[in-house]
Amino acid sequence: MPELPEVETIVRDLRPHLRGRRLEAVLSLNPVVLRFPSADSFRAAAEGAVFGALTRRGKFIHAPLSSGDQLVVHLGMTGTLTLEEEAAPVRPHTHLRLRLDSGRELRYRDPRRFGRVLLGSARQLAKAGLLPPLGPDPLDRTFHAWPENGQVRRSRRVVKAVLLDQRALAGCGNIYADEALFLARLRPTRTAASLSASQWARLGAALTVVMREAIRRRGTSFSDYRDGFGARGEAYESLLVYGRAGLPCVRCGRTLVSRRTAGRATVYCRWCQR
Repeated sequence: MPELPEVETIVRDLRPHLRGRRLEAVLSLNPVVLRFPSADSFRAAAEGAVFGALTRRGKFIHAPLSSGDQLVVHLGMTGTLTLEEEAAPVRPHTHLRLRLDSGRELRYRDPRRFGRVLLGSARQLAKAGLLPPLGPDPLDRTFHAWPENGQVRRSRRVVKAVLLDQRALAGCGNIYADEALFLARLRPTRTAASLSASQWARLGAALTVVMREAIRRRGTSFSDYRDGFGARGEAYESLLVYGRAGLPCVRCGRTLVSRRTAGRATVYCRWCQR
């Protein structure tokens, strides 16, 4: 599933190419991925609108329109949002095509269809309950104080579960949770309440480091993720633990292990993450 670095890469790719561009036509729209409003209402509200500057909140892409509405896209597990030439072949599982006045198309593709597309004002989307509450973002300037919420610090859940909870931490998923815990030398099965203040600070710093490094390498591509222009990310080559179960630890040389934690496959070093 695309996580914060992948979504941030897409936003940075698309922002300069969409800002100020008029959305001329909705060429195709699969109602399966459209959560709000109806397809007819979507077309009526979107066509003719001008894009503002794209932003990201957690794993959500927000594209403000001149109408006052926001086009919101969540990529789910296999979604991609790319800018392509109008003449480019349309790949299977492309559920949304928006033609721009630049002669290009913004295309949303999602083989497993777990993603979602929304269009409406912030008030409409909030009233419909379609945008979940999100915790602090590792790229925010104030993130050094994470977690400020005392309930997070006192939680009896394992720390891996806290990292995956979007209400406690926006944008983190399985890949970067494992990477940050390794960098912070914390075992994923520790309970959140057992971490000291200095360990929380170390984990917060590690989260920012791994996210920024993955963005620098344009995200992690295993199978489906592509950046805003359809290219693969290169962060996979720099991962320290995720996907490396059974291989030597880059710190101590001992074998990395994998176990199911917080419902997800989790890789760590039993020696470095005591």
